[in-house]
Amino acid sequence: MSPAITTLIVLGFVALLFVTEAIPLAVTAVSGAIVLGLLGIIPVGTVFNGLANSTVVLFAGMFVIGGALFHTGLAQLIGESVVRMFGKSENGLLIGTMLIAALLSSVTSNTGTTAALMPVVLGISAAANIPASRQLMPMAFAAGLGGIMTLVGTPPNIIAAGALKSAGFRPFGFFEFAWIGVPLTIAGIIYILFIGKHLMPKRQLSADQEIKQEVEVTSRDPVKMVIAGLILLAVVIVMALDLKALPLEVAAILGAMLCVLTGCVREKEAYRSIDWVTIFLFAGMMPIATAMDKSGAGKLVADGVVGILGGDPSPLLITAVLFALSCGLTQFMSNTASTALLAPIGISIAKGINASPFAVLMAIAVAASCAFATPVGTPPNTLVLGPGGYHFIDYVKAGTGLVIVSFIVSLIVIPVVWPFFP
Repeated sequence: MSPAITTLIVLGFVALLFVTEAIPLAVTAVSGAIVLGLLGIIPVGTVFNGLANSTVVLFAGMFVIGGALFHTGLAQLIGESVVRMFGKSENGLLIGTMLIAALLSSVTSNTGTTAALMPVVLGISAAANIPASRQLMPMAFAAGLGGIMTLVGTPPNIIAAGALKSAGFRPFGFFEFAWIGVPLTIAGIIYILFIGKHLMPKRQLSADQEIKQEVEVTSRDPVKMVIAGLILLAVVIVMALDLKALPLEVAAILGAMLCVLTGCVREKEAYRSIDWVTIFLFAGMMPIATAMDKSGAGKLVADGVVGILGGDPSPLLITAVLFALSCGLTQFMSNTASTALLAPIGISIAKGINASPFAVLMAIAVAASCAFATPVGTPPNTLVLGPGGYHFIDYVKAGTGLVIVSFIVSLIVIPVVWPFFP
């Protein structure tokens, strides 16, 4: 049996266990990586390399900073202020939360945006007496949509632009993605308000979270509130500037260390604030994503789907199929890897029918950012999994509709802005 087929079989079992939650999600992810290592699909010594991944380190750092915001009482204070501004209606808070997340993620990392806003949204939810599970997933979705708006908002956009340049075409401009990113964000917010929110659970905080909040609410210290707020602001600014000398994960860890050193959060509270399920879930999926790429499993799926198109497909059909393929792969595979895999295929197909490759490449990049149907498709989804008390099926229920909305909007807007035969 080829490594690609073996990888797809393992991925199928992992997906089944994710949906049924017969065993804990983190255990499923790590077990999948171990099995692939033992089968020789990936080097067995790299099975736990995901724990050293920069995104995992970023998660840990931002969890601690978030804990500091709660421990000092700043998150609750911000939450009360936002509630006074938008009122206590669920829709008003949803609109405010999603707009802020989308705008921030358009110019900075959507992972960083989600990590930075999560403690604030938890505070808002507590102040408005609304279950956090009704706010965190929409925030993560909005961060994913907002990242589509600019060249630097998400890695797939940069990869698509680079693929065009390498093939001899002009690359996408910095704000060119806004032509599709803005309509998608608006459509996404409308979908969440009228449909998506009804598909999300209404889960209250767990007993452990309630105890943690009681401990943290009692320690409102104006000076430490200011310090914690300045640390968070500094980290967000560094993330927005995207400094090569100071990567996101380094900024997050430095911020976490400052929170402990300044007394904004005690050492034990810092450890408690890290959601270890999120850490091991994401770390376990990294080797599986690598296996999809290196074993040829992703390419096998891509080639199979493209083969179904036949000899002379229409450009719109090509765009629709590649969107669906990119979106399907990105639910379990890195959006960066999905785009890198499909971009050259899209360009080749477009050239074969003498069509402009811009619409096809834009569809592939946008679809790679539509990883809404699973908690492992994109870091923002994984980040809110624990704090929101979500199950795998919750993402399937609420996220699938958003994927369909994104698909429809993209097929309407993309061919208009980037014609197949200009």
